[in-house]
Amino acid sequence: MQASELQNKFERIRANKWFEAFVISVIVISALLVGAKTYELPSAMASVTLFLDWFISAFFLTELTIRFLAEKRKRYFFRSFWNWFDTLIVIISLIPADDTELALIARLVRVFRVLRMISIIPELRILLVSLVKALPQLGYVMLLMFIIFYIYAAVGSTLFENINPVLWGDITISMLTLFRIMTFEDWTDVMYETQEVYSLSWIFYLTFIFFTAFAFLNMVIGIVVNVMERENEKARAEKEAALLEEQIAQGHVEPTLHDVMKELRELKMQLSAQHSKRD
Repeated sequence: MQASELQNKFERIRANKWFEAFVISVIVISALLVGAKTYELPSAMASVTLFLDWFISAFFLTELTIRFLAEKRKRYFFRSFWNWFDTLIVIISLIPADDTELALIARLVRVFRVLRMISIIPELRILLVSLVKALPQLGYVMLLMFIIFYIYAAVGSTLFENINPVLWGDITISMLTLFRIMTFEDWTDVMYETQEVYSLSWIFYLTFIFFTAFAFLNMVIGIVVNVMERENEKARAEKEAALLEEQIAQGHVEPTLHDVMKELRELKMQLSAQHSKRD
């Protein structure tokens, strides 16, 4: 009975919004602490940052332990990639490597503690997972964009090489110049320079900007938004299914007609199997 009460207590702590907000606050303080260490600090302040660093590491270990103890099926805890990620970051950050040759690695690991905010906030997890799942579709968009870049770079190198070989000397430099144009970094200066020789060269720049900065950007946004909608629907369905399962287990929800029909079909199959055995 005591074990069950402790389990419920850890579950309530994990699900508490104030506890979640405090964890996020500690992660933000951890990020600020990493930034503060890049400045030259007085010895007293350096001691304070060292104490805070160890406090944050100890808190993260405690928070991870609470999440592990709150899991009803402990063996399922490490089936989640984010739980593995949090555990790895916390364990490595506990290694005392500040005064050794591994001090640089220890600082880098403490920088990555900021990424724990992704594992804490479900919306950020959905956003990152959606971006990763969209990469295969984005690959074809990137391939098409490379083809457009290559064609325009070849045309630009052929037409504008004599005007400015620094920007259009060969196809690789031309592609770099086109990237500058796509990001709108002083692209009008490049256009005005070539317009002095080719008055209609503005068509070259405007069509390139239309294809890359506008058309392809909208395609990328559309793909990512589509994947995000599917991930949000999946997350909502999983949450509703888990809630319904918990309510049924507690006896708070009456079985639906679909559930009754399913049980009747199973009973009918069992009866027919018993009759076949008798025959």
